[in-house]
Formats: sequence, structure tokens, C-alpha cells
Amino acid sequence: MQVSVETLGTLERRITFRLPAERVDTQVGGRLREIARTARIKGFRPGKVPPKVIEQRYGQQVRAEVLDDLLRESFESAVRENALRLAGNPQIMPSNEAAEGELAYVATFEVVPDFGEIDVSKLEVVRHTAQVEEEDIDRMIENLRLQRRSFRPVEREAKEGDLVALETWSQVDGTRLPAEGAEKGATIIGSAAMLPQIEAALVGMRKGEEKTVSVEFPANWGAANLAGRTAEVSLRVAEVSEPVLPEVDADFIRSFGVKSGELAQFRSEIRANLERELKGALMNRLRREVGEQLIATWGHVEMPPRLVENEARAMAAQAIEQARRAGRAVGEIPADAHLPFMDAARKRVLVALLVGEVARRNELKLDPRRLNETLRLIASTYEEPEQVVALYRNDPQLMAGLQSRVMEEQVIDWIAERARHTEQQLSFQDAIRG
Repeated sequence: MQVSVETLGTLERRITFRLPAERVDTQVGGRLREIARTARIKGFRPGKVPPKVIEQRYGQQVRAEVLDDLLRESFESAVRENALRLAGNPQIMPSNEAAEGELAYVATFEVVPDFGEIDVSKLEVVRHTAQVEEEDIDRMIENLRLQRRSFRPVEREAKEGDLVALETWSQVDGTRLPAEGAEKGATIIGSAAMLPQIEAALVGMRKGEEKTVSVEFPANWGAANLAGRTAEVSLRVAEVSEPVLPEVDADFIRSFGVKSGELAQFRSEIRANLERELKGALMNRLRREVGEQLIATWGHVEMPPRLVENEARAMAAQAIEQARRAGRAVGEIPADAHLPFMDAARKRVLVALLVGEVARRNELKLDPRRLNETLRLIASTYEEPEQVVALYRNDPQLMAGLQSRVMEEQVIDWIAERARHTEQQLSFQDAIRG
């Protein structure tokens, strides 16, 4: 096979492969003969299927597999021989310049830029620390009680935390909405389920009372006849109910999967969950700290343009999908929807390539113990942890994603340990906020 490498730009390269068509035909023929020995096709005895039938049934698939194997081997060999460090996957296409009796393919790809010396000891990183305190466990138990709360009607003024059933109708530019009757709804005061002006007006109202309040509706309000306009909204309270929190007894504890119903074990499991959440939050903070330092130091280095664009398009697609899940109308997606994400994508690509370079230059290897620990941590959040572990171990794509994540965290830790760093103590609540 003949291979030639061309430089198309600062970071773009092209490799052309030329190989005799006879070589492909020979390998295809060999594989088809192997298949013929065991192939079971209706109407023929095993091992007696005519070659023409085997060719018709399997020829196209086998030829594609042979070409894929040859091209991948040749490409990887050319990359090693020319000491190329790829940034992203190559685009491999057939070439129109093949001579008679040969096949030609062109691989276009981008390479990792030259970052020069990467001395992480010059970076300044703030490393946040925090721990789970008893009051954090108390707060979580109160949150769990709130999740399981019930409500009972009361004959008093409504206050924050109360559930208020109400009827509403609006007046805007002389038009009543709805034209007849009222819209029925309910809200917990302080939950932000309704507009702030409405929730504020409900405070102090009793069952049967009415009030009219001026409300400014947001421009993106779901009802087009109210969006961006100010309306006089009439409120009538149908009922006021106060929250009733369950006792933290054995039944309450068992409802969260703690079979013993014992408070000590319940608190222990809550602590383990909070510590798992805290560990992730602190790593996210450290990842952001190190990333900002890498960007500030090496932000001038040119990034592979196609890799950046692909990342921006992926970010745009993710944002659009999140909008859809939130119930927002997306409409037709423009071809340049990725442009607002280009700067963030460039920074993300820069950090990812630098992390990879740090690992390569310092010969950092994936720590199997850390990988297993992370996998066990993920699995522990499910009811059947062993099934989750098995799922990851039997799914190469899932495992590759986990390995990539753990390797990145290893490198981030390695950089932070060698940088000039200061520690900043945070409360648990502050640490998990961002």
C-alpha cells in the first residue's frame, strides 16, 4: 500500500492511500471461502453452497469489512510513522485519482496544536474543601419530610408554605379572560409556581376573600393575549391549607429503602449520599478552576477549526434538546444555530486537548482502582448495584465514556497537586451550589 501525507494548513493534514485492487479481492475471496464452510442457507447442505450464492449474500458486507480493516491499519501505521497526534476523527473518502487496478482513499484530519512547554507548576489554583456536617443531614431529613408532606384546611390567613386553592380571571384592555367563569388552580406560597405578584397578593388572604392585583406578564408567557402585557388579575381564595410534615418514625424511614427502620442507619445512608454529591461538586469546581487557568495560559494557541465547530454543533443540539424537554417551542433550527456556542466550544476543546497532552507527556495511565471506585460509586445510587456494574462492563461504549471521565479527573488532580494552590474551606451548601 502506498501512503502519502500532505499539510493542508496549520493543523489540517491529508493522507492518501493507494492499494492494489487485487489485494482487496484476495482477502475478500478468502473470507468468503471461510463463510462458505459453515454457512446455512435454505436449499443447500452446509458447506455445499455455491460460491456465486455466497458472493450474492455476503459479498458486499465482507468487502466493506476488508476495506475498513485495511484502511484503518494503514491509517494508524501512517500516523505512527509520521508522529502525528490526531485531534478528532478523520474523514475518509474514496479518491477519484485511482489508477487502473488500484483503489485510492483520502483521509482528512486535524492534529493537536503545539502547546510548547506545559509547566503546570506556574498555574495558580484554588482548591475548595468541604465536609458533611450533622446539620446538613438534619436539613436533608427536613427536605425529605417536605417531599412527603400532606395538607389540611385551616380557617386563617394564608402565609408562606401554605397551599392555596384559588380562582382567577384577568382584565386586559377592556377584555375579560376567560370571557366567562374563572380559571381554577392551586399554588404553594413561596414555591414560585405562579408569578411573584400573584403569590405576594395571596399572603394574608382567607378562604372566600377576593382581591385584584396588577400583574406584568413576561414576554414569553404561554398565553399570547397576555404575553408582555399588564393585566388586572382578580383572585378568589377557595381554600387555605397548611402543611403537615410526617414524623421521622420507622415507617417513614422504611419508605426510603432502609429496611431496619433505624434512625442511625437512615442518617448513615443520607451521609453517604451527601458525601457522594459533595465529591462530585468539589471535582466540578476543581475542573473549572484548572480549566480557567489552562485557558488563561494557553488561550492564544490556535485550535483545530473543524473540531471546534463540531463541538459547538454538539452544544447547540444539547441546548435545543433541553429546551424541548422543558416544553419550550423550538421551531425550525437555523443552519448557524451553533455560532453562539463557538467561543465556549473553543475553550472546551482547548482544555480537553491540554489535558490529553499533559497525560501523554507525563505518561499518566488510567488507575484501575480509581475506575472501579467510580463505577461502584455510580452503581451505589441504584437499587441493584451489581446489575449496573455488569451493564458497564458489558457495554464498551459506556465503559469507554467512564474511562475517559476518570482519566480526565486523574489529570485534573495531577495538575492541581503540582500547581501553586491554596485551599478554601466551604460549607456543604456553598460547595454544592456551584
